[in-house]
Amino acid sequence: MKKIVKLGAVSALSLIVGAASAFAADIKIAFIDPLSGPFASTGTNGLHQFEFAADYMVNQQGGVLGGQTFEVVGFDNKISPKESLIQLQVAIDQGIRFITQGNSSGVANALTEAIDKHNRRNPDDRVLFLNYAAVDPALTNDKCNFWHFRFDANADIKMDAITDSIASNQEIERIYIIGQDYSFGKAVSAAANRFLSEKRPDIEVVGDELHPIGKVKDFTPYSRKIVASGADAVITGNWGADMLGLGKSIIENGFDGPIYTYYAAGSGITAAFGETGKGAIRLVSEGQINPPPTDEAAAYYQAFKAKYPDGNIDQSRISNTIGMLAQAIEAAGTADDVVKVAYELAGMEYESIWGGKVFMREEDHQAIQDIHIQEHTDEGITFTYDGSDYGVRSMKRIEMASMDSPTTCQMKRP
Repeated sequence: MKKIVKLGAVSALSLIVGAASAFAADIKIAFIDPLSGPFASTGTNGLHQFEFAADYMVNQQGGVLGGQTFEVVGFDNKISPKESLIQLQVAIDQGIRFITQGNSSGVANALTEAIDKHNRRNPDDRVLFLNYAAVDPALTNDKCNFWHFRFDANADIKMDAITDSIASNQEIERIYIIGQDYSFGKAVSAAANRFLSEKRPDIEVVGDELHPIGKVKDFTPYSRKIVASGADAVITGNWGADMLGLGKSIIENGFDGPIYTYYAAGSGITAAFGETGKGAIRLVSEGQINPPPTDEAAAYYQAFKAKYPDGNIDQSRISNTIGMLAQAIEAAGTADDVVKVAYELAGMEYESIWGGKVFMREEDHQAIQDIHIQEHTDEGITFTYDGSDYGVRSMKRIEMASMDSPTTCQMKRP
């Protein structure tokens, strides 16, 4: 494994969404995610985290390659794969060579296929896809390609951690699985069933269903089925408005067991759950916010809050993405030759400010890192979310989760 030392930290500077910045950045990163519609708050908060990380970890440190700066440019994809492909082409036409996206694995699947095709047809105009949150396992298995790097743990890795927690709780005998009807929701369901059958074959899955993504206004019918099933716990991969709507409805309809989630924090969700989420919401994630794992992490979060008082760092992998890209560019000695940058990213070992290491596995470009099971609470919280009294606190840490997990990736390298 290649040892890459992480960048340090300084202060923040905000960039304007989708517009020319106040300075002429040398290296642009296209952020293609929802900036309007029902998932706008999720996308906008992610954009702010990328903007902040680029300035805090790179620009105010003097840049890379002797002074080249980063600029994150926002492109609104309206959570549509078709719109994402249009925005991808706009970004490429603007000379942007680094693409990041995270919300919706359906979008990620469309982007990775389009980028692979573009790079094969345009060897002098290649781009890299820095996937920070789309966790469909297929992206680093059968659909893997050299141009795609995933900085988040995939759905299977996260479900492995969730089901470890569930398996250790002998009071849980019945599980209800519910999610959004697209590739990620289906992957969560498949992984939950597989891991539960291996670890706790005595647990009964009393419900397993999918609902339309971003279209359900009232989750009461789903919640009533969950309560009526007699489930002791719920597993869901829902995110954004669907996570908040489902979670609040489940609790309001009388469910009092744990709800295991992937994306139930920040972007207004934590404040909306408030006291009702305490003792109920469990969250699987990389990195650790509470308690802060390092002084550097605490300083980073404080500086972010000074810049974005209403924002949250609910995706610590975003700063890892920026830090690892910067180090890869430095090691490659260029930001123009993305092939060289990709080879530096593959196999990189990176010390994260959020505790532990991130290892970019060379064979499938899947990041391996510590995974936490966290709880929604107002106790022992240094950094709260959404201007509320609540945040998430680590309950259990799994070091370098699924380090030796298998992959079906058969990567073709240039």
